[in-house]
Amino acid sequence: MSVKSQPTSKLAPLTSRPARPKLEWLSLPLLLVVWQGLAMLMASRFLPSPLQVAVHAFDLALNGRLVEDFAKTLARALAGFTIAMLVGAALGLLLGRVRAADQLFGQWVVVGLNLPAIVVAIICYIWIGLSELALIIAVVINKTPMVITTIREGVRSFLPEYDELARAFRMPLGRRLRLIWLPQLMPFVMAAARTGLALIWKIVLVFEVLGSDGGVGFRVGIYFQYFDMEGILSYTAVFVSMILVVEHAILRPLERRVLRWRQDRP
Repeated sequence: MSVKSQPTSKLAPLTSRPARPKLEWLSLPLLLVVWQGLAMLMASRFLPSPLQVAVHAFDLALNGRLVEDFAKTLARALAGFTIAMLVGAALGLLLGRVRAADQLFGQWVVVGLNLPAIVVAIICYIWIGLSELALIIAVVINKTPMVITTIREGVRSFLPEYDELARAFRMPLGRRLRLIWLPQLMPFVMAAARTGLALIWKIVLVFEVLGSDGGVGFRVGIYFQYFDMEGILSYTAVFVSMILVVEHAILRPLERRVLRWRQDRP
Protein backbone atom coordinates (compact mmCIF):
# COMPACT_ATOMS: atom_id res chain seq x y z
CA MET A 1 0.00 0.00 0.00
CA SER A 2 1.53 3.22 -1.10
CA VAL A 3 1.08 6.31 0.91
CA LYS A 4 1.17 9.55 -0.92
CA SER A 5 3.25 12.13 0.77
CA GLN A 6 1.69 15.48 1.25
CA PRO A 7 3.40 18.29 -0.64
CA THR A 8 5.53 20.26 1.71
CA SER A 9 5.86 24.00 1.36
CA LYS A 10 9.37 25.19 0.95
CA LEU A 11 10.51 28.23 2.73
CA ALA A 12 11.84 30.98 0.55
CA PRO A 13 15.54 31.57 0.96
CA LEU A 14 16.56 34.46 3.07
CA THR A 15 18.05 36.22 0.09
CA SER A 16 14.64 36.34 -1.65
CA ARG A 17 12.94 38.24 1.13
CA PRO A 18 12.33 41.89 0.43
CA ALA A 19 14.98 44.01 2.00
CA ARG A 20 13.81 45.97 4.97
CA PRO A 21 14.39 49.68 4.88
CA LYS A 22 17.56 50.52 6.71
CA LEU A 23 17.12 52.43 9.92
CA GLU A 24 20.28 54.28 8.98
CA TRP A 25 18.34 56.28 6.39
CA LEU A 26 15.89 57.41 9.06
CA SER A 27 18.58 58.78 11.34
CA LEU A 28 19.11 62.19 9.73
CA PRO A 29 15.40 62.88 9.07
CA LEU A 30 14.75 62.06 12.72
CA LEU A 31 17.48 64.50 13.75
CA LEU A 32 15.88 67.22 11.62
CA VAL A 33 12.47 66.52 13.15
CA VAL A 34 13.92 66.81 16.65
CA TRP A 35 15.73 70.00 15.67
CA GLN A 36 12.54 71.48 14.22
CA GLY A 37 10.60 70.55 17.33
CA LEU A 38 13.13 72.18 19.63
CA ALA A 39 13.21 75.31 17.47
CA MET A 40 9.41 75.59 17.64
CA LEU A 41 9.42 74.93 21.37
CA MET A 42 12.09 77.49 22.22
CA ALA A 43 11.06 80.09 19.64
CA SER A 44 14.42 81.85 20.07
CA ARG A 45 16.81 83.47 17.62
CA PHE A 46 19.55 81.38 19.21
CA LEU A 47 18.01 78.20 17.76
CA PRO A 48 16.82 78.79 14.19
CA SER A 49 14.87 76.07 12.40
CA PRO A 50 16.48 73.74 9.84
CA LEU A 51 14.72 75.60 7.01
CA GLN A 52 16.07 78.96 8.18
CA VAL A 53 19.57 77.52 8.38
CA ALA A 54 19.29 75.97 4.91
CA VAL A 55 18.11 79.26 3.37
CA HIS A 56 20.88 81.17 5.13
CA ALA A 57 23.53 78.65 4.02
CA PHE A 58 22.34 78.94 0.43
CA ASP A 59 22.58 82.73 0.66
CA LEU A 60 26.10 82.50 2.12
CA ALA A 61 27.14 80.21 -0.72
CA LEU A 62 25.86 82.66 -3.35
CA ASN A 63 26.64 86.02 -1.76
CA GLY A 64 29.05 85.24 1.08
CA ARG A 65 32.37 83.47 1.50
CA LEU A 66 31.13 80.00 2.36
CA VAL A 67 32.61 78.31 -0.70
CA GLU A 68 35.94 80.11 -0.30
CA ASP A 69 36.15 79.27 3.41
CA PHE A 70 35.39 75.60 2.84
CA ALA A 71 37.95 75.41 0.04
CA LYS A 72 40.65 76.74 2.40
CA THR A 73 39.69 74.40 5.24
CA LEU A 74 39.47 71.41 2.92
CA ALA A 75 42.89 72.12 1.43
CA ARG A 76 44.48 72.46 4.87
CA ALA A 77 42.83 69.32 6.20
CA LEU A 78 43.74 67.30 3.10
CA ALA A 79 47.39 68.40 3.24
CA GLY A 80 47.69 67.62 6.95
CA PHE A 81 45.87 64.30 6.59
CA THR A 82 48.00 63.12 3.67
CA ILE A 83 51.31 63.99 5.31
CA ALA A 84 50.29 62.52 8.67
CA MET A 85 49.10 59.26 7.09
CA LEU A 86 52.27 58.80 5.02
CA VAL A 87 54.68 59.66 7.83
CA GLY A 88 52.68 57.82 10.47
CA ALA A 89 52.30 54.67 8.36
CA ALA A 90 56.04 54.55 7.60
CA LEU A 91 57.03 55.09 11.24
CA GLY A 92 54.37 52.69 12.51
CA LEU A 93 55.64 49.99 10.16
CA LEU A 94 59.20 50.63 11.35
CA LEU A 95 58.34 50.53 15.06
CA GLY A 96 56.19 47.45 14.58
CA ARG A 97 58.91 45.49 12.79
CA VAL A 98 62.06 46.70 14.57
CA ARG A 99 61.91 46.09 18.31
CA ALA A 100 64.92 48.28 19.07
CA ALA A 101 63.37 51.26 17.32
CA ASP A 102 60.12 50.72 19.21
CA GLN A 103 61.93 50.61 22.54
CA LEU A 104 63.93 53.72 21.72
CA PHE A 105 61.15 55.90 20.30
CA GLY A 106 58.03 54.37 21.86
CA GLN A 107 57.91 56.99 24.61
CA TRP A 108 58.11 59.74 22.00
CA VAL A 109 54.85 58.43 20.57
CA VAL A 110 53.26 58.44 24.04
CA VAL A 111 54.34 62.05 24.54
CA GLY A 112 52.93 63.00 21.13
CA LEU A 113 49.61 61.34 21.90
CA ASN A 114 49.23 63.35 25.10
CA LEU A 115 50.34 66.76 23.84
CA PRO A 116 47.39 69.18 23.95
CA ALA A 117 46.50 70.25 20.42
CA ILE A 118 46.03 73.85 21.48
CA VAL A 119 49.56 73.98 22.92
CA VAL A 120 51.07 72.56 19.73
CA ALA A 121 49.21 75.13 17.64
CA ILE A 122 50.34 78.06 19.80
CA ILE A 123 53.97 76.89 19.74
CA CYS A 124 53.92 76.47 15.95
CA TYR A 125 52.35 79.89 15.48
CA ILE A 126 54.98 81.49 17.74
CA TRP A 127 57.92 79.70 16.12
CA ILE A 128 56.81 79.83 12.47
CA GLY A 129 54.26 82.64 12.43
CA LEU A 130 50.58 82.86 11.51
CA SER A 131 50.91 81.01 8.23
CA GLU A 132 49.55 78.01 6.33
CA LEU A 133 52.79 76.15 7.01
CA ALA A 134 52.44 76.55 10.77
CA LEU A 135 48.86 75.32 10.71
CA ILE A 136 49.64 72.25 8.60
CA ILE A 137 52.70 71.36 10.72
CA ALA A 138 50.60 71.63 13.88
CA VAL A 139 47.98 69.33 12.35
CA VAL A 140 50.63 66.78 11.35
CA ILE A 141 52.22 66.81 14.80
CA ASN A 142 48.87 66.16 16.44
CA LYS A 143 47.72 63.45 14.05
CA THR A 144 50.89 61.45 13.34
CA PRO A 145 51.26 59.75 16.77
CA MET A 146 47.76 58.27 16.49
CA VAL A 147 48.54 56.87 13.03
CA ILE A 148 51.82 55.43 14.32
CA THR A 149 50.07 53.70 17.20
CA THR A 150 47.34 52.19 15.01
CA ILE A 151 49.73 50.96 12.31
CA ARG A 152 52.19 49.61 14.88
CA GLU A 153 49.45 47.51 16.47
CA GLY A 154 48.47 46.28 13.04
CA VAL A 155 52.04 45.21 12.29
CA ARG A 156 52.23 43.38 15.61
CA SER A 157 49.15 41.36 14.62
CA PHE A 158 50.77 39.98 11.45
CA LEU A 159 50.52 36.22 11.11
CA PRO A 160 54.01 34.66 11.37
CA GLU A 161 53.04 31.97 8.86
CA TYR A 162 52.96 34.55 6.07
CA ASP A 163 56.41 35.80 6.99
CA GLU A 164 57.72 32.25 6.90
CA LEU A 165 56.14 31.81 3.47
CA ALA A 166 57.80 34.99 2.23
CA ARG A 167 61.17 33.85 3.50
CA ALA A 168 60.69 30.41 1.94
CA PHE A 169 60.03 31.99 -1.48
CA ARG A 170 62.78 34.57 -0.90
CA MET A 171 60.47 37.47 -1.69
CA PRO A 172 62.15 40.85 -2.07
CA LEU A 173 61.09 43.60 0.32
CA GLY A 174 58.85 45.39 -2.19
CA ARG A 175 56.95 42.23 -3.14
CA ARG A 176 56.65 41.21 0.49
CA LEU A 177 55.24 44.62 1.35
CA ARG A 178 52.68 44.47 -1.45
CA LEU A 179 51.55 40.85 -1.12
CA ILE A 180 52.07 40.00 2.55
CA TRP A 181 52.06 43.10 4.71
CA LEU A 182 49.65 45.52 3.04
CA PRO A 183 46.64 43.14 2.87
CA GLN A 184 46.97 42.41 6.58
CA LEU A 185 47.53 46.08 7.37
CA MET A 186 44.63 47.57 5.40
CA PRO A 187 41.99 47.25 8.19
CA PHE A 188 44.29 49.25 10.46
CA VAL A 189 45.02 51.78 7.72
CA MET A 190 41.30 52.33 7.24
CA ALA A 191 40.80 52.67 11.00
CA ALA A 192 43.59 55.25 11.13
CA ALA A 193 42.07 57.11 8.17
CA ARG A 194 38.62 57.24 9.73
CA THR A 195 39.80 58.46 13.11
CA GLY A 196 42.29 60.75 11.39
CA LEU A 197 39.66 62.51 9.32
CA ALA A 198 37.38 62.94 12.33
CA LEU A 199 40.25 64.39 14.37
CA ILE A 200 41.85 66.54 11.68
CA TRP A 201 38.63 68.37 10.79
CA LYS A 202 38.22 69.45 14.41
CA ILE A 203 41.88 70.37 14.86
CA VAL A 204 41.96 72.47 11.70
CA LEU A 205 38.88 74.39 12.78
CA VAL A 206 40.35 75.12 16.22
CA PHE A 207 43.64 76.25 14.69
CA GLU A 208 41.79 78.51 12.25
CA VAL A 209 40.03 80.18 15.16
CA LEU A 210 43.39 80.82 16.84
CA GLY A 211 45.06 82.36 13.84
CA SER A 212 44.07 82.32 10.18
CA ASP A 213 43.03 84.61 7.37
CA GLY A 214 40.04 82.51 6.38
CA GLY A 215 38.44 79.13 6.64
CA VAL A 216 35.48 77.60 8.43
CA GLY A 217 36.95 78.03 11.90
CA PHE A 218 37.91 81.63 11.20
CA ARG A 219 34.38 82.48 10.00
CA VAL A 220 32.68 80.66 12.90
CA GLY A 221 34.87 82.63 15.31
CA ILE A 222 33.62 85.87 13.76
CA TYR A 223 29.99 84.72 13.98
CA PHE A 224 30.56 83.83 17.63
CA GLN A 225 31.61 87.39 18.39
CA TYR A 226 28.24 88.63 17.07
CA PHE A 227 26.18 85.71 18.51
CA ASP A 228 25.06 84.92 14.96
CA MET A 229 23.58 81.46 15.41
CA GLU A 230 22.25 81.28 11.85
CA GLY A 231 25.76 81.76 10.52
CA ILE A 232 27.30 79.27 12.97
CA LEU A 233 24.67 76.60 12.28
CA SER A 234 24.84 77.22 8.51
CA TYR A 235 28.58 76.53 8.45
CA THR A 236 28.10 73.59 10.82
CA ALA A 237 25.35 72.04 8.69
CA VAL A 238 27.39 72.35 5.50
CA PHE A 239 30.43 70.97 7.31
CA VAL A 240 28.52 67.93 8.60
CA SER A 241 26.99 67.36 5.17
CA MET A 242 30.44 67.37 3.60
CA ILE A 243 31.68 64.84 6.16
CA LEU A 244 28.73 62.55 5.41
CA VAL A 245 29.46 62.75 1.69
CA VAL A 246 33.10 61.80 2.31
CA GLU A 247 32.00 58.91 4.53
CA HIS A 248 29.40 57.41 2.17
CA ALA A 249 30.91 58.30 -1.21
CA ILE A 250 34.61 57.69 -0.51
CA LEU A 251 35.46 55.90 2.73
CA ARG A 252 32.83 53.16 2.72
CA PRO A 253 33.26 52.13 -0.95
CA LEU A 254 37.04 52.23 -0.49
CA GLU A 255 36.79 50.10 2.65
CA ARG A 256 34.64 47.51 0.86
CA ARG A 257 37.08 47.40 -2.02
CA VAL A 258 40.31 47.06 -0.07
CA LEU A 259 38.82 44.52 2.37
CA ARG A 260 37.10 42.42 -0.29
CA TRP A 261 39.84 39.80 -0.08
CA ARG A 262 38.75 38.99 3.47
CA GLN A 263 35.19 38.27 2.34
CA ASP A 264 36.37 36.10 -0.56
CA ARG A 265 38.29 33.75 1.70
CA PRO A 266 36.82 30.23 1.92
